[in-house]
Amino acid sequence: MHGYVELHGHRGARGLRPENTLPGLAFALELGVDALEFDVAMSADGQLVLTHDLLVSPVTSADTGMATPDDEMFPYVGKPINSLTLAQLRTLDVGVRLPQRPDDVFALTQVPLPDTRMPTLGAVLGLIGALGADKVRLNVELKSNPTRPDLSADPVEFAETVVKELDKHDKLSRASMLSFDWRILKAAEHLIDQRYALIERVTMSPEWMNGLDLADFDGDIPAAAAEVGATTLSPDRVLVDESLMAGASLRGMPVAVWTVNDPEEASHLIDMGASAIVTDYPDRMRLLWKARNLPLPEPVRPLRHVDA
Repeated sequence: MHGYVELHGHRGARGLRPENTLPGLAFALELGVDALEFDVAMSADGQLVLTHDLLVSPVTSADTGMATPDDEMFPYVGKPINSLTLAQLRTLDVGVRLPQRPDDVFALTQVPLPDTRMPTLGAVLGLIGALGADKVRLNVELKSNPTRPDLSADPVEFAETVVKELDKHDKLSRASMLSFDWRILKAAEHLIDQRYALIERVTMSPEWMNGLDLADFDGDIPAAAAEVGATTLSPDRVLVDESLMAGASLRGMPVAVWTVNDPEEASHLIDMGASAIVTDYPDRMRLLWKARNLPLPEPVRPLRHVDA
């Protein structure tokens, strides 16, 4: 009934290990995923680092000390990523989730890994190579907010820098570029083959959609994504309905739905025609895949030790 449905590890396996970290990504590979999804931003000195937030998050990051004596930028938590150098960012402990809210489910299920550092994209690509994870796709989300240019890298420079790094590590052919900022997708149109148009309710505006107005497409999100040159649509799960799936099918556009952590909901989305499920809990989804007799991605054998 269904073709191959991909299982994507969100920020590695956010529900199980610290997000956007080398040990977290390695753990997702050990479980077995078709694609590793992770987030990238640019530091003050032009380095590509893994972080979901454009300001250093007090939930995923903790200060441990100054990068240099009498550093006026310290403390670093709460500061813009693009105002801090790689040396400053590398002082942060990103291995322990700090529960700020009682409803933070990830603090309950995530195994803390103290003294884990924020990795560079280059380090991640090196890890993928060392693990021999040749079949796994790399879904690199470029974090950018067009309403906050002070916090965001130039879209063209950002896309080109990421592609250059992927190419340097010979990973370009099996990587995809993702962004809510569709200016980046447009900039990457001739740089990388796979481009995911991320979308959620708060980004359904011309500012985010490279100047496109959904009203000009009669509200057809897949049509707008196709206009910006996206090869895959990646909507928030709450946006998925029969109309959206029909529009995507009409354009031959795969739909990768995020972030789905309930197997029952994932099963329903698969029935609707989702081509990929993005999840914080790859372990739960692997059980669903088995129950539905869907082909499972092969686990990657771990290295004996992955340095944080």
